[in-house]
Amino acid sequence: MSLETCSGGYVKNWLFLGAAIVAEVVATSGLKATDGFTKFWPSLLVVLGYVMAFYFLSLTLKTIPVGIAYAIWAGLGIVLITLTSWVIYGQKLDLASMLGMVLIVSGVVIINLFSNVSTH
Repeated sequence: MSLETCSGGYVKNWLFLGAAIVAEVVATSGLKATDGFTKFWPSLLVVLGYVMAFYFLSLTLKTIPVGIAYAIWAGLGIVLITLTSWVIYGQKLDLASMLGMVLIVSGVVIINLFSNVSTH
């Protein structure tokens, strides 16, 4: 079964949401490297990343409710940006920040498993 025919493209739209999250994480991670948008290549990466992120996010809204899509996009984006900053920029993570990330991921899981509005 192709992604196009599975539940009217529903699976494909979840893949689009994943692409939106990845593009947003790449763009946000590159913000520091732009040095206030004074460096061309990092700035271009950031702009293109955000354009792609919003484009793919908009595609998800064909089947995924906007509140659910945005909650997942923002929640997972926060966690992935924090982890990326830890790896790339050496940002320190304390117990409170790690607990907060666990709660964010838990919220995304709860929305997807138990909310009736998360299904089409």
